[in-house]
Amino acid sequence: MNERLRRRAALLDRDGTIIVDAHYLADPDRVVLLPGAAEAIRRLAGAGIPSVVCSNQSGIARGLVTLEQYRAVRLRTAALLQNEGAELLDTFICPHHPDFGGPCPCRKPGVLLFQQAAEVHGLDLHRSLFVGDKYRDVAPAAQYGAPAFLIQSTETPADDVSRATAAGVPVVASLLDAVKQFLERAS
Repeated sequence: MNERLRRRAALLDRDGTIIVDAHYLADPDRVVLLPGAAEAIRRLAGAGIPSVVCSNQSGIARGLVTLEQYRAVRLRTAALLQNEGAELLDTFICPHHPDFGGPCPCRKPGVLLFQQAAEVHGLDLHRSLFVGDKYRDVAPAAQYGAPAFLIQSTETPADDVSRATAAGVPVVASLLDAVKQFLERAS
């Protein structure tokens, strides 16, 4: 596809970015949207920027979450977002972990999930937004020269905040804060 025809997107982590990080979430009834997440996704859509989840889901490799349970949580997340007028374009996951099956190219900070999203949906990763609550979620943005924001949650390691700050990645309190800043800079 011609690079000029590709569109930008918001490439978002799931746990700690869109929903509360419940650690290896297998029960869809425990899905809780983070405050402002649906509004952030609506604002992006209003600006013509679709939201795509790119998420490490090592609970699958660890045997703590089945694919069926993962799908149920994904569907519940989508339903909660839709109830608030927000929609995800797609979701890409890495179900692996290097301690359970060896290394893989799709586990963030690897870029395979992002490349798959770009190929499937005609995305320009250089103009897309990367947001997550771990440094590994936003580190790939540097490879594309793309904007990124690190959400500092209670689950974000202090070292991740330091690494983001050193790399010039703004640290924000929520997905909504990231989206507001991104859209202000883009206008």
